[in-house]
Amino acid sequence: MYLELIPKIFSDYSSIIGKDRYLNSAVLIPILILYDKEYLLFEKRPTTVRQPGEISFPGGHFEISRDKDFMDSAIRETSEELGIPKNKITILGKLGTLVTPMGIIVETYIGKLEVQSLDELKYDLKEVDQIFLVPLEFFVNNEPDKYENQLQLHPYIVNKNGEKIELLPVKELGLPERYANPWTKGKHRVLVYRYENEIIWGITAELIYELVNRLRKLDAG
Repeated sequence: MYLELIPKIFSDYSSIIGKDRYLNSAVLIPILILYDKEYLLFEKRPTTVRQPGEISFPGGHFEISRDKDFMDSAIRETSEELGIPKNKITILGKLGTLVTPMGIIVETYIGKLEVQSLDELKYDLKEVDQIFLVPLEFFVNNEPDKYENQLQLHPYIVNKNGEKIELLPVKELGLPERYANPWTKGKHRVLVYRYENEIIWGITAELIYELVNRLRKLDAG
């Protein structure tokens, strides 16, 4: 009887259904304390990577051959990208899991970097063009700009020869005709923080926003 097995599927299995079909990654929100002031550390990506010039936190893909869990991924990627020994990364906790409209799952941790100066970080120039700090209180005291974009689902693609390639055979399956053409998936919020000459947006901004909103609630309570 399958019914007898049902309670067992709830043990340690992921609460995100179909998680293994998506891009699974882990990031660390690094906090430094310099001269008794708290800072978030950011990386700017070099022109040689897929997202050149974008600002992010250290992180990357979960690698089953190297990582025992997502926290391991976040620590490993931070160590490799920033050139900091793992024993100088203190995990403070897990912020949560972000699932983006583009099918990226981001397991997010917060950690303190046990360094006295940025000079101690020998970051990997293949992955990081530069690093910089922003006072944590800046984000607590300033709201991000809020924009929107719209996503569409396409049941077909058009190749470089102009040929239409059907991905979802709507007519053959007898699905409603409206699904034979692209349909909208609704609007998606885009957050943007402006700090001096830098633009911090997208996933990174979403994680900051979640962090500071929780801090505000605790500070107010």
